[in-house]
Amino acid sequence: MTVSLRSLGIDRLGFEDRLTLVQELWDNIADHAAAMPLTEAQQAELERRIAEHEANPDDAVSWEEIRESIGQRLQA
Repeated sequence: MTVSLRSLGIDRLGFEDRLTLVQELWDNIADHAAAMPLTEAQQAELERRIAEHEANPDDAVSWEEIRESIGQRLQA
């Protein structure tokens, strides 16, 4: 049997209950994510990004700058 919203009865839950369930699922996945090793491709990409940052540390953009830029775009 394929797991789905309907088969689990999730489609009958109210909006707030579904949001709570999503948060609980996400927390559970996050708790177990460290147990999953990276694939070779993921490890290579991570190493590439670290090397790029180390070579050009001033290219990084702070969260505050990103948030301000998004805010400006939304107001335009």
